[in-house]
Order: sequence, then C-alpha cells, then structure tokens
Amino acid sequence: MKKIAVAIVHGMGNQRENFAHEMKDLLNEVIEEKGRSTGKSANEMVSIVPIYWADVFEQGEADLYKVLVEDKNLRLKELRRFIIHYLADAIAYQPVETAKHNYHLVHRRVAESLKLLSEQAGPEAPLCVIAHSLGAVIASNYFYDLQIKPENVNFPLENLTPLEKGDSLSLFYTMGSTLPFWSLRYDQFDRPINIPSSKMEERYPGLKGEWINFYDRDDLLGYPLKEVSPEYRRAVTEDREINAGGVLDSWNPLSHAAYFTDRDVLEPIADGIVRLWVHVNKVER
Repeated sequence: MKKIAVAIVHGMGNQRENFAHEMKDLLNEVIEEKGRSTGKSANEMVSIVPIYWADVFEQGEADLYKVLVEDKNLRLKELRRFIIHYLADAIAYQPVETAKHNYHLVHRRVAESLKLLSEQAGPEAPLCVIAHSLGAVIASNYFYDLQIKPENVNFPLENLTPLEKGDSLSLFYTMGSTLPFWSLRYDQFDRPINIPSSKMEERYPGLKGEWINFYDRDDLLGYPLKEVSPEYRRAVTEDREINAGGVLDSWNPLSHAAYFTDRDVLEPIADGIVRLWVHVNKVER
C-alpha cells in the first residue's frame, strides 16, 4: 500500500518551526473520518512533513528592524516589525539576474524537506502540497523549475527520488495565495505547473489531480487564481471562497492566518487525499 506524501509550506511573516503542528493533527483527524471505509488509519495512509524556510531571512530581518526601527526609535514599533517580516520575505526571496542566492536557499529547504518526506512515505509516493500565502509562490516556483526550467535548479537532480523531483506531484492546495501578484512580473503569466504531473498521469491512467485555491474575501493577501490568465483558468481546478477563522478573525484581514485550521479547508483536502490513496492503491470502498 502506497502512502500519500503531504508537504505543508508556510507563508510570509514571523513563522516558527512548529507552524504546521495543529494543522497536521487536525488533518489527520479528518483523513481518519473520511477514510474509515478503507479500513486504514490516517497514519497508514499519509505521511505529513512541514516545509520551514522562514529562518533563511530571519536574522537579516531582525538586524534590519534594529537599525531602522529600534536604533532610530521610530513609532509604531510592533506594526513596523510586522511589515518588515511580511514585505522583506517577499522581496528577499525574489531572484535577480545577477544573484539568485536567497531563491536557491529557500528552494534547498524545500528539497531537504521533500527528501525527508520521501524517506517516510516512500520514494515514489504520490505527493500532495499544501501551501499558504508566499509559500504558494515558493512551491509553484520550485516545481516550475523542475518541470519546465531545470536549468534554474541549483542542486543535483540525478540522485533524487521521483517524489523529490516532483514527478509524483498529484494534488496542490493553495491558501491565501499571493501568486496573482507575481503575474505582474511577466509580460505573459502563462506557464502554470502541471497538476498532476505528466509522470503521474502516465503511471496511473485516469488519475484526477486537483488544484484548489482557497481564499477569503476579507483576506487582503489572498486572491482567486483562475482569472490571472487563460492558462491558469485551465490549470486551477477551482477557486473556492471560504470564510476562514472564527468570531475574532473571520471578518477581517486576520483571516489570512486562519486557513490552517479551518474545517472548510481541511475537509476538501482530506477528500482529495483519500480519493488519491484509493486510486493509486486500487482499493474498493
């Protein structure tokens, strides 16, 4: 029985290594519910690994905050700290023609986590990626380079497993995605990643991958994707509007951080994972 490999990528901001702890527990619970008819537990069906990259920029952002805000005694310090961590992540990640240093450092973190996931779930395990905010951009860029622009990859490809190379990529769930902003960097934003990958379609005929993009109309950083271009309209299965969060954050911009534990996000993801597991393992339900 093949497990489904699940990677969770965080977004911009002052993140911690345990950012996915609660989502992982809740997602396992929902998978357990949805997969009960298979006779398997969630632990038998999935392996979940968080992809943590925030510390690539953490020290530089802390230094910037000190010299610009603390040393100059500027007002609204906590708001400025928040803005620095959010804006600096997005700016620092972007490659430039003369240097792709941070871009590659972040992608190496992704590669390291996928290696761990490959060891846990199996080298050919079907891959599901859940990505939040800037993490959706990072995940998209990472697999775009592997699928379409391998010359941009800054690490050896020959010894990577199919999972690590993105060959087994089958499900993509984006939450509060800032990916539409990146369309402004290009004359034509017309090369979305393939979900599922062509290798998975060849190996499992009839496999239905999906790309669901969750957004909340109160989230100032999360947007629909299908309207970005005709190519994205075809590639993205659905832009799904939800009301993320509870009474304190569902009605305001704080909803941007609420996707991870929202049932309206967890249930469709669990449905997709269980459906994929059933398909690749040829299990009758």
